[in-house]
Amino acid sequence: MTYSYKTRAGTFFIKQISHRWHVIYQDDSLGSYHSPQHALDDLVGGHTFSPSNGIDTSSLGIPDELGEWSVQRN
Repeated sequence: MTYSYKTRAGTFFIKQISHRWHVIYQDDSLGSYHSPQHALDDLVGGHTFSPSNGIDTSSLGIPDELGEWSVQRN
C-alpha cells in the first residue's frame, strides 16, 4: 500500500518497504517508521530528515489524517 499527497512543493509518499514505512519525497527516503501514522506525524511536524531542497515540511499544510491522502493498493 502506498499513500500519496500532492503539495505545492511536490508529491510526498508514505510507502511500505521491507516491513517499514518510509516517507518518500523526490525519490529520497526521509525516514523509516513502524507505522504509516507515525511517518505522517513526523512529516507533518517537520521531524523527518530534511529534503535535499531544504523545504520545511511542516509549512506545507499536509493533512495529519491518512484518510485525506490518496491510497494505492499494490
